[in-house]
Amino acid sequence: MNHLIILPILWPLLVALLTMLPPFDQNLLLRRCLSVGGSAVLVLLSVLLVLQSSDTPAQLYQLGNWPAPFGISLLLDQVSSLMLCLTSVLALAASLYASSGEDENGPFFHALLHFQVMGINGAFLTADLFNLFVFFEVLLIASYSLLIHGGGKAKTKAAVHYVILNLVGSAMFLFALALIYGASGTLNMLDLGTKVATLSDTQLQLLQAAVALLLVVFGLKAAVMPLHFWLGNAYSSASPAVAALFAIMTKVGIYSLLRVFAMVLQDAGFVADWVFPVLWWTGLLTIVMGVLGVLASEDLRKMASYLVIVSVGSLVAILSLGTAEAIQALLYYLVHSTLATAALFLLADLIANQRGKAGDRLVNGRKMAQPVLLGTAFIVVALSVVGMPPFSGFIGKLLLLQAVPQGSTMLWYWSFLLGSSLMLLIALSRAGSILFWQVSGSDVEARLAGRRRASALLLLVIASPLLSLFAGPLTAWCQAAAAQLQQIATLSPGAF
Repeated sequence: MNHLIILPILWPLLVALLTMLPPFDQNLLLRRCLSVGGSAVLVLLSVLLVLQSSDTPAQLYQLGNWPAPFGISLLLDQVSSLMLCLTSVLALAASLYASSGEDENGPFFHALLHFQVMGINGAFLTADLFNLFVFFEVLLIASYSLLIHGGGKAKTKAAVHYVILNLVGSAMFLFALALIYGASGTLNMLDLGTKVATLSDTQLQLLQAAVALLLVVFGLKAAVMPLHFWLGNAYSSASPAVAALFAIMTKVGIYSLLRVFAMVLQDAGFVADWVFPVLWWTGLLTIVMGVLGVLASEDLRKMASYLVIVSVGSLVAILSLGTAEAIQALLYYLVHSTLATAALFLLADLIANQRGKAGDRLVNGRKMAQPVLLGTAFIVVALSVVGMPPFSGFIGKLLLLQAVPQGSTMLWYWSFLLGSSLMLLIALSRAGSILFWQVSGSDVEARLAGRRRASALLLLVIASPLLSLFAGPLTAWCQAAAAQLQQIATLSPGAF
């Protein structure tokens, strides 16, 4: 069972390679079956890993049986298994939705999708900073191609900005790794955590310089203000299935912040002195910028993109508290917000297909052919995003509020989080009334949501009620995951 740890990386790689080989390369139907089936198998694998991480302590997997910190290390704990499960669900929904026609615009769509999933899973599993960089590059290279899938001026323009910024971020990441290795002599996360206390003043200064670079790199990946400007155009111009999968991309940056600063460097004094305060204020400002983007959005896709930024701000601010309660709330809210925004990207496309030339723009448009299906989905997603009971957003935001200690911190965070919820309620109510009530004309030419698209949407929409229904065991599981994360920080690689 220990070898299951590497399968979330190897399996998407195998599926991606098979889609480019005979007979799959010449048969679109076979490629679709392989892609969707492969994603379903990945869901089962991730569920097994969740169960395995729940029943056993954290496991360190050494590739080639090379001992840590010299070999390539993979770490499976409850946090990483949760992220793997979330990624696999998104991959299943994206591959299923794309199989209804979106994948016809290029022969390598499914291969690129699974290459990106491989990179994302690798980033969640790695216990080595250099291999985190490697998996970042794998998922980014795939995302570059997926972003321009189908072509178009808007996609190309957004892709140029996206590629340039991420290339700069990758260069800074390499500089940071060089500084960390020069200061500590290791890039293994667990080994680095045990060596921080033994570093000299000069070495600590080098490490702090590297940490400053990592803040910029991870902030860029997570779209934290002021490094968030690329996200709105990139996500809104991407194909709907791609945008749904991209909902997890910003969470890779947040996960990296969590690993490095809440686990590896939690005992370093400078983290509490200036790293967490920087994350706190940038998180709050990110909420503001996201809300302003939502209010100013002229279409549903752009609104969904800025909702991602709002969730990022909420998560980064709560992460800066560094407590077990904050990490517990972060994990639950991360799952909820990722699934909700991914569902909204798919929903925006289905709405656009049934409104004629108006598309998903917030203007008067044609009557929808399936108003009950799409309207119900919109209500569930909107109420969940706003944080209204009985949906998962309410429980997630309640956990966030409860995790904040009393004092000025509580005043700031409660004000920003509750104020953003009010603004989102206004924006989404306005959007829903325009899309579903300000209608005119016939729905004769509307493109109906087929079984595959409807199933992909339902898979994501139903997540919110399920997260609420099983909120008790899920929050308890997140609490145990947070405690385990902080416990791992005290261990050396030889302790596994």
